[in-house]
Amino acid sequence: MSRIIYVNGCYYPYHQACLHVEDRATLFADAVYEVIEVKDGKRVDEEGHLKRLSRSLQELQMTPNVSIESLSFVIREVVRRNHVRNGFVYMQISRGIAKRDFVFPDPQTTACSITIFARSKSKDFFETSAQKGIKVITCPDIRWARPDIKTTALVASVLARQKAKEQGAQEAWLYNQHQDITEGAASNAWIISEDGELITHPSDGQILKGITREGVIRVAKEQNLTYLERAFSVKEAKMAKEAFISAATNLVMPVISIDKTTISGGKPGGVTLKLRSLFHEFALMTS
Repeated sequence: MSRIIYVNGCYYPYHQACLHVEDRATLFADAVYEVIEVKDGKRVDEEGHLKRLSRSLQELQMTPNVSIESLSFVIREVVRRNHVRNGFVYMQISRGIAKRDFVFPDPQTTACSITIFARSKSKDFFETSAQKGIKVITCPDIRWARPDIKTTALVASVLARQKAKEQGAQEAWLYNQHQDITEGAASNAWIISEDGELITHPSDGQILKGITREGVIRVAKEQNLTYLERAFSVKEAKMAKEAFISAATNLVMPVISIDKTTISGGKPGGVTLKLRSLFHEFALMTS
């Protein structure tokens, strides 16, 4: 089956889909994006993702010439045309095609570029990973000062994830000048204390306010679990009873090692696995 990708109003076969060489996404990473999980043919927390996309666009002063309702229709159509039952859908909006110049192009002559694609992913792949748990490393947070905006300027995260891979880990947790963990290179970071408290960094501008993170909070509230939004250090993380990451592509993924320090006896913790198993019960599904 040929994959179908939406680019600027048209649906193209995979090998024909492309962006112009002078698209500002390519030249400046002057673009925002979102990734939505698809489960059993339904989009998970789509409304939250589109709301965050709107915020990112507003923060970068971008105004696409399509409505959020139209974008939702295209997302659904891309998922349908690619026969994705389980996987994800990716959308990206840039400031558009213009002569290379750092200042914004005239919005009267330059329209935002929109790219959307979907890809199937085996449920078994992530379930197998969740039963084993993943390893993380820690490294300095060298990203720009606005990680709360979900832009495509991801080179710092690319370097962190590559460093993790080279050390036999699957994710990197970033720490600031105070040695506090902010978030993962491509996820939000969580620990569970000896007292059973769920702890994650507050959404104070130093992290991306994860949509899956919000879903975990909904589950925690429903289960009457204590959760705290506060900073925690690398040292505290390594002493945690359990740890996990949250992200649209990984959901709730147990962490069993931080910088080769064993967490939860080297196996996924019970609270973490419970949060994972309950996540979709409290997620907002869109058909």
